[in-house]
Amino acid sequence: MKKKIFLYSPELEHGGYPPQCPFDSSRPGRTRQTIVSMGLLSKPDRAEVAPQRADRATLTRFHDPAYLDLLAAAGHGRIAPLEALKAGLGTPDCPIFPNMLEYLALAAGASVAGARRILDGEAAIAFNPAGGFHHAQPAHAAGFCYLNDIVLAALEFTAAKRRVLFLDLDVHHCDGVQEAFYARSDVMTISLHESGRTLFPGTGFVEEIGVGAGRGYSVNIPLPVGTYDEAYERAFRQAAWPLMQAYDPDVVILELGMDGLAGDPLAHLQLTNNVYANIVERVVQMGKPVLATGGGGYNVPNTVRGWALMWGVLCGEDCSSDLIVGMGGVMLQNTEWLGGLRDRVLLTDGGRRGAVDDEIEQVVERLRKTVFPIHGL
Repeated sequence: MKKKIFLYSPELEHGGYPPQCPFDSSRPGRTRQTIVSMGLLSKPDRAEVAPQRADRATLTRFHDPAYLDLLAAAGHGRIAPLEALKAGLGTPDCPIFPNMLEYLALAAGASVAGARRILDGEAAIAFNPAGGFHHAQPAHAAGFCYLNDIVLAALEFTAAKRRVLFLDLDVHHCDGVQEAFYARSDVMTISLHESGRTLFPGTGFVEEIGVGAGRGYSVNIPLPVGTYDEAYERAFRQAAWPLMQAYDPDVVILELGMDGLAGDPLAHLQLTNNVYANIVERVVQMGKPVLATGGGGYNVPNTVRGWALMWGVLCGEDCSSDLIVGMGGVMLQNTEWLGGLRDRVLLTDGGRRGAVDDEIEQVVERLRKTVFPIHGL
């Protein structure tokens, strides 16, 4: 029986990003506590797997050796400030912290381990909530991302001749992953994100569709400020889903950043975790192996609840009704909402809905004209 595996190491709870950094290293551990307390890790078809650090040979498949040396030196206090800044290190979003390469290699190693378990036939689903570092470049850190575990995992699959679909639901555009595969057709990248006009990293516009052999295999669905559940799901259904079916991948990599949720301090969408659950459920129904990762999410209780819900959906649980009616606040340590894992329905600004709908319709129409014909749609 192929397992659903949850990738986690207690070592991820020690060290990591400093407390003043918005990227909270406690989220994977808190997610694990939640799913364990709810019995979502105890069934025979599920297992917790402790990953190993990605070794240097694995990391250098994408990252420059000199950059890895810089990370190692920085983590031990042996790097000049100017040298660090040239590599994106020592900034508010990519701070230097002790033993950083060791910590980052473990988080990246978890995604690589998930890919290898899928290739070995051991796992049908693998979830690494400590992964999702989609901004990292070969020799440059940005946006809380130093090592690009998504690219490293995708390279595991492509080396085994698997066609990869990367579906990124994080609110920020996956610039590092897109650039890595921009001229390739064995990895299709589809990203739903807040428009680069209003959010870091300022990329991911609908015109960015790939080059050469990769033309039509980079798909960007930029979303306006205030995008709400129905509009988001409509964009997915009309633009992403037909392309996913036409591409017919061998495996799906799924980034589940929860920073698109309403109330996230670093973004401007108005989503609930219900829309993520609906999309993940549809992805699972494709019948392909899925490697899922975490990503952004800076309202920590909302992110933890969202990832716990995503794990349930990945495992085929019926999450349409509350699993712990009346006890959610106690078990999730969140006094704002006692309804279990799913968010309450949000009322959106009726005056803003028309503008959101119009902008998304234009994006979908643009993709229908430029990318759909490449895939016979």
